[in-house]
Amino acid sequence: MTSQYEYGYGRRRGAGSLFVVLFSLLLGAVLLGVFIHRARSGWAGRLASAIAGRSLTVVSAPDVIEKIQRLNRLETVKYSLDTVVEGQESNAVLPDALAGDKLLMIVHGSTVAGVDLSQLKPDSVQITEGSNGRSIQLTLPPSQVFATTVDETKTRVYSRDTGLLVSPDPNLESQTRAKAQADLQQAALSDGILDAASKNARVAVTAMLEGLGFSHVDLR
Repeated sequence: MTSQYEYGYGRRRGAGSLFVVLFSLLLGAVLLGVFIHRARSGWAGRLASAIAGRSLTVVSAPDVIEKIQRLNRLETVKYSLDTVVEGQESNAVLPDALAGDKLLMIVHGSTVAGVDLSQLKPDSVQITEGSNGRSIQLTLPPSQVFATTVDETKTRVYSRDTGLLVSPDPNLESQTRAKAQADLQQAALSDGILDAASKNARVAVTAMLEGLGFSHVDLR
């Protein structure tokens, strides 16, 4: 299998393990946190409160849970792959030249991972008051793969060889796509997509909590 990985600032061939971060989601969470943190009074404060859904002062763990759960399925990593996949069918008796069916398919696909914050549990949040400000300790749900898809617009059959005695199997292409999809997801998992998704989720949630007024944020 030959593969090509997409990164934030370029592309290279090989077995590397970098990811394209979904900047818009993270940037949105960070900007919202900064805006709420700075908008403590006046019309800006009221507008920030409206965006957050309640007062800027978070007084309890249920308040925090509600606000974080609104982020729902936070997609933080996209892993893209270009690869050549082989599909083949053979006859147990006749040689491939007579009864075989083989194709090579160029496949482009991607795997998206993140954290489903709607699964946050009530006992996952602990808030304490101290002389240096309010602190929060929060345990995030584990990261997970949300979807693995094959981009049909960038996927095509490169070559196909069919035996003299048989017709091309109409199901071979779909079987090869399914195999490519499974291979793509496994490659993403092997390259550590879940670890990257977890780290990026912590960045986004930390920014949000700091914007809600917490001086110390401990995410696990």
